[in-house]
Amino acid sequence: MTDDDMDFTKPLASQPAASAPFKAAQSRFYDKAVAERIFREVGREERFEPNALVFEEDQKAAGGLFRKAASRMYYLAQGEVALSIGGRLLDTLKGGEVFGEMAVITGQPRSATATARSSVLAYSLDQAQLQGALGNSPEFALMLASVMYDRLRFLAARLAAKPRAAGVAAREATVFEPALVAQLVATLPRTAIVRWRQQEIIFKEGQSGTFMYLVKSGRVAIAVGGNVVEVVGPGGTFGEMAVVDQSPRTARAGTLEESELLAIDRATLVELVKKQPAFAMALLRGIAERLRFMNSQLMASA
Repeated sequence: MTDDDMDFTKPLASQPAASAPFKAAQSRFYDKAVAERIFREVGREERFEPNALVFEEDQKAAGGLFRKAASRMYYLAQGEVALSIGGRLLDTLKGGEVFGEMAVITGQPRSATATARSSVLAYSLDQAQLQGALGNSPEFALMLASVMYDRLRFLAARLAAKPRAAGVAAREATVFEPALVAQLVATLPRTAIVRWRQQEIIFKEGQSGTFMYLVKSGRVAIAVGGNVVEVVGPGGTFGEMAVVDQSPRTARAGTLEESELLAIDRATLVELVKKQPAFAMALLRGIAERLRFMNSQLMASA
């Protein structure tokens, strides 16, 4: 291993900057038939007249006049819905698309406003219904994760070409509560625990990925291009993207100190999602929070 291997300010692989807005429905992992089945079976039917507000930017997940809308995600069966930020049109959604999931997964305020552009038929899920659906249909959990990973790749490609903005620090990531980590340690075989010395590279951009990792102890840095975007401590995960959709690694990871990790392959991941819906929700929450942070980094470097 050379000193350059552990230099997280030096890109190991160049990535082209993305030039067009990412549209989730274009993801090769999104299957609208699966989404529609889940929403119809578990969710409730909702109808909106033209120009009706579905939800509003900055609504909180609980309390207030729009409490019902703020705590639900939607499958658009018929009609069109406009998404806007600050009064500026962001996207127009059509039948077969899912929207509003970020606020449900994270419990944070809405980041956009959704308005019906025509008569709309939709099906909606709240957080409890979503968690139940994830346990009953692991493929739905992996599909949502894959679509969100596509968004992360889009942001990573743009971020890799930009220098870090002054004053923007790497995100300290924690996904799982200590009790859930202990439960996973008890569930997985002893061979799932792997140990890495300080300043070791775990994987690099472009490599294939067999395992995702959960940090049991220690700290791991995640770098995209020349930017350290995340420092993963106990309870945090990394490397999920390559395991979920079997794609090349889009970032590089290396230990900042001696670390003990849980290595989880795809088959084990599917079983964990099926048997422990709380695991799936925590995983999706971690992806959503990563998306929010990388969005803020991209805006800060613009």
